[in-house]
Formats: sequence, structure tokens, C-alpha cells
Amino acid sequence: MNTLNGRLLTLDVMRGIIMILLAAESTALYVNMHQLTEGHWLDVIVQQFFHHPWHGLRAWDLVQPAFMFMAGAAMYIAFSRKKEKGQSWMKQWPHILKRCAWLLFWALAIYSVLSGKPVWELWNVLAQLSVTTLIAFLIIERSVKFQLIFSLVLLLITELLYRYTNIPGYDQPFTQHQNFGTWMDLVLMGKTNSDGWVAFNFIPTAAHTIWGCLVGKLLISQQTANEKMKWLLIAGAVATVVGYGLDLTGISPIIKRICTSSFVLASGGLVILLTAACYRVIDIGGRNRYAWIAVVVGMNSLFIYILFEIMGWTWINKSVAVFTMPLFTAVNLPEVWAQLFTSLVILVGYWLLCWWLYKKKIFFKI
Repeated sequence: MNTLNGRLLTLDVMRGIIMILLAAESTALYVNMHQLTEGHWLDVIVQQFFHHPWHGLRAWDLVQPAFMFMAGAAMYIAFSRKKEKGQSWMKQWPHILKRCAWLLFWALAIYSVLSGKPVWELWNVLAQLSVTTLIAFLIIERSVKFQLIFSLVLLLITELLYRYTNIPGYDQPFTQHQNFGTWMDLVLMGKTNSDGWVAFNFIPTAAHTIWGCLVGKLLISQQTANEKMKWLLIAGAVATVVGYGLDLTGISPIIKRICTSSFVLASGGLVILLTAACYRVIDIGGRNRYAWIAVVVGMNSLFIYILFEIMGWTWINKSVAVFTMPLFTAVNLPEVWAQLFTSLVILVGYWLLCWWLYKKKIFFKI
């Protein structure tokens, strides 16, 4: 197993790539790319960096499942190492509770800062992760079979609630703003999301975190590299095929914003296949010469996420543009190109900050 400072490189590289992609979004890079390519065939590719409006799956829709999945894998590896040092599940439980409380705190802090007032909103990925982490940890020591069945039961419960609760006005399971998840938002928060996201997603997407735990367990097991690859490919292929099969047959449409079972399966399967590809290249093949580019971000993922979520749109983007926009326009760059290069400057700045923290061995954890 190839490691850097005792860590599994595959996970840190994937986590780093996810955070770089999210940081790029916060700089408005994809919006600027869309402005440049609108009406051109290249915009078909650029659209992959935006969530699907409702029924369908784009590449960007895999980012949150991958985030949840990586968190589960990292949690199992950390749990296993602590257990080897004599820390039982019960001794680790208080730390998990504290971690989840902090995740929820930062989720609410991000929404509150962006809203300019304290708010109670649970759509943020950190708020979702605070619940999925608890669910996954509760069964982390159970058998693989039990955890798989448990995750599928969560998907089944979600399907049943959406289809059969028949709440007036919210009895259309796959219609935006008229489904069970939207009603639950009113119960939990007294408000709904204009884009159709629902907080109840923390139940079905808990499967992603549970599957991450199982893959983490597999990757540090004593099985051979070929056996690990075999199980990753089988699991990824089966979940992907079943997920798309449910969609194509009309049983359950792929809708990320309410995390239908078909979406959870298809996205989870694709994330597992991506994990297999990274594991094959990085840990088995040893092609990790440039892994550090992603690793320096992956090892401070929570810090950089909170930074660009709270300060990106509200201060950093505007402050950097004050200097870059006049400079780029002075050399006769069209405004849309100046905006694009400004986004890239901000993104490089985020990376340099993570690189500096890495060099100084400063890592922010909860």
C-alpha cells in the first residue's frame, strides 16, 4: 500500500480533487466558462460542472456523494487505527459526537454568514454529513452483510415515505416542491429550498457514507491488491447498473435533489468505480509523482471548504477582482476572459494557502 506520511494516498488524492473542484466553483470559474462557451459545442462539456436541474445525472452530481463516501472511508480507517491502540467503539463515540456537532455548527455558520443573520437550514453538505456520520458509525463494527442490508433498508424507507405518505400538497413523489422531502423541510425548518433540495437527503445518502466505511475497510484489509480491485469493480458495476436500471425502467427516476434510490445507487457505484481507478493508478501502479498537488488540499479539506464557503462569494472574489480586473483589461483582454483569469488566480491562491499549511505541518481537524 503506497502511503504518504502513513496515509492511504488514494483517499487523500480523491478528497483533494473534490475540494479543488468545489473551490473552483466558489470562484465562479464554471459560470465564467459557461459565458465563454454558451452556444458552442464545448458548453456541453461545461454543463457537466453544474447540477442537473432535476431528472438526470451530470458529473457535478457526483461531487457530494464522493464527499460523503470519502468521509466514510476515512472514518473507518481512523476508527481501525484507534482500535488497534486499544480505543474501543465506546471510547471513540464521544469524539464522533463532538465531530458531528462541529460539522453541524459550521454548516449553520456558513448559512448564517451568507444570510447576514442566524438561520436554521440543513441543506449544506456539512449538515448532511453530521447525520450520515452518526448513522454510519453506529453500525461500523457490524458485518459487511449487515451494513449493506441496512443501507438498502434506508433507501427502501425513503422510497416508501415518498410514495405512500400521501400528504395533501406533497403527495407527488418525484415532482419538485410537491414531495415528502419538501414537506419534511417545513417540519424541520419551517421553510423550503427554492432549488428543490431537501434536508431529508441525509437518510438515503447515509448509504454513501456506509459504503465508504466498507471500502475503507477493504482497502486496509489483508486481501491482495487484485482481490481489492475485483471487489471494487464488482460493487461499483452492480450499483451503477441497478441505479440506471431503476431509472430506465421508470421504477425510480434519477433525481439528485431528493436523493432517490436510483440516484444513490448510480452515483455511489460510479464513485466506487472512480475509487478503483485511482487505487489502481496510485496505490497499485505507484504513479503518484504528482499526487501531492491534490494531497496538500485533501489534508486540509474542511478548512479550505469553510474558508471559500464563508468568505469566497462575500469577500475574497470581490477583493481579488479589484486588482485583477483592471490589470487584465489594461492588456485588452475582453471582460469575460478577465473574469475567467480572475477565477483562476483565486483558485491558485487557495491552493498556495493549502500548500503553505502543508509545508508548515498545520492541519485543521475536528
